[in-house]
Amino acid sequence: MKLTVFGATGGIGQEIVRQALAAGHEVTAVVRDPARLTVTGERLEVVRADLSDPESLRPAVAGRDAVLSGLGARRRADAGIATTLTRSVLRAMETAGTRRLLVVSAAPVGPTPEDSPLVDRLGEKLIGALLKNIYVDLTAMEAELASSATDWTSVRPPRLQNKPVTGVYRTVVGGFPRAGRFAGRADVAHAMLAMVNDPATVKQGVGVAY
Repeated sequence: MKLTVFGATGGIGQEIVRQALAAGHEVTAVVRDPARLTVTGERLEVVRADLSDPESLRPAVAGRDAVLSGLGARRRADAGIATTLTRSVLRAMETAGTRRLLVVSAAPVGPTPEDSPLVDRLGEKLIGALLKNIYVDLTAMEAELASSATDWTSVRPPRLQNKPVTGVYRTVVGGFPRAGRFAGRADVAHAMLAMVNDPATVKQGVGVAY
């Protein structure tokens, strides 16, 4: 497949690029600072672009089988960036006629399992209060997805960890795995690549956790 990756210098983004290349896909990585991308490969094209300008992004998404995005706030002060930059990606895709899009959101944006343990529900409320602006941003981003013409999927992991890819995790379309407290960045990337051609995930939020 021909894939374009936004947020390719982030933890999940770099894993998407690395795993996609290993699987034999052609990858276009759209970045603001190419020096921060440590992944290399013969089928990798690195494009430097202004992520706030949809027209500058259009060539990077035109003719692609799917676009995968790890764009989002890395700290509380960056709240708002996910909505703004994803809006640019959506406009570029709509202009280019590219439909498949997968993005990274977060577990608190989706529904909590009714039988979720009390400790998880309390923890979610605490984290939600601490990172309120980030989750408001991600909720607004998902609203942009829902109103777009793309075949989107919002992948919602819980607390992220840096650990090697295992390929062993749980996914719930339209919900979240019970007592799912962690997910490795590499496994979130693995899940996103696995969902590219999964019609059951189109126009859905998907919870991913161990």
